[in-house]
Amino acid sequence: MAHILIVEDEEHIAQMIDATLALGGHTSAWCADGAQAPERVASGGFDLVLLDVMLPGLDGFAVMERIRNQDIPVIFLSAMQQVTDKVRGLRLGAEDYISKPFEPLELLARVDVVLRRRGRGKNILEYGDIRQDLDGHTVTLRGEPVALSPKEFDLLRVFLQHQNLALSRDKLLSMVWGYEYVGESRTVDIHVQRLRQKMELAEKLVTLPRVGYRLEKLP
Repeated sequence: MAHILIVEDEEHIAQMIDATLALGGHTSAWCADGAQAPERVASGGFDLVLLDVMLPGLDGFAVMERIRNQDIPVIFLSAMQQVTDKVRGLRLGAEDYISKPFEPLELLARVDVVLRRRGRGKNILEYGDIRQDLDGHTVTLRGEPVALSPKEFDLLRVFLQHQNLALSRDKLLSMVWGYEYVGESRTVDIHVQRLRQKMELAEKLVTLPRVGYRLEKLP
């Protein structure tokens, strides 16, 4: 779990981001004024900053210039979609630049990538008797190792990181096999069936008719 600062002047967008991060097990704080953002970052306690570009007080690029020497990763979130804006943000030191509007699952996935890359992410995922070590690339069930194929491993990771979320077959294909993957959604069904058997998830990894799958969150 990471503690993330959301620098966004539109409250409804900040609330949506907060809810999305909570689904991924993260906590967050909100700052609506660019002029206050550097001080909030300097106060410490944050693992990552989600930074809008168009802000009152100071714009996101100016904020980035003031915090770039601090050891905290930054992801820009902006409706400014010009390549020059993205290049400017990345050259200032941002880890990523996500254009608005974005899908919540995309935001979570890219946040997790940055956190893991910077050594701030959760590298051990647990679900009941299941324990998945992302660094060691191992999975155990009740302490016993379980052999998973690379795609089964990645699929399990996606489900564990997105509990209680309805995940379509197309979304799972893009998140596990890659956006460039061209194949049948039946591939997902086969891998899900194998996961259910190997990880004893028959009752928790449920099928959503005409939608996809959801891993039920444990009480």
